[in-house]
Amino acid sequence: MSYAATAALQSAVYTALSTDTQVALLSGGAIYDALPPGPVPAMYVSLGPERVRDASDVVGDGAVHDFPITIVSDGAGYHTAKQIAVAVSDALTGANLTLSRGSLVALNFQRARARRVGGKREIEVWFRALIDSSGS
Repeated sequence: MSYAATAALQSAVYTALSTDTQVALLSGGAIYDALPPGPVPAMYVSLGPERVRDASDVVGDGAVHDFPITIVSDGAGYHTAKQIAVAVSDALTGANLTLSRGSLVALNFQRARARRVGGKREIEVWFRALIDSSGS
C-alpha cells in the first residue's frame, strides 16, 4: 500500500474542478481546498477529507481513495446546489486525470447526500479513485 499519491490526487481533482467550465460558472469560481479567512461566498465547492485503503496486489502497489466534494449553499432550496453537484459529478466521473505521482486507474461516483446543516444546504458527492503507485 502507498499513501504517496494522495497530494497528487487532491491537486489533480482541484485542477479538474477549477478548470471545468460548468463547475466554475455555476460556483462563481468559489472552489476551495481550504476556506479562505473571513466571510465565505453564499455558495461554494469544497474538497473534503478522504479514506484510503490498500489495493496492492502481486503486480504492484496501489490504493483506493474515497473522498467527498461538498457543495455548500445558504440558499432557501437545493436546486442550484444540485446543479453544481451534477456539474462536479460530470467533471470527475470517469475523468482521466494526470497525477504528479502514481497513475489514476479509475475515478467513479460512489454516492451523494443532500442535507441541511445549520441554516445551510450541503451536498456531499463521494468519489472513489483507484491509484496505481507502482514505480512512483
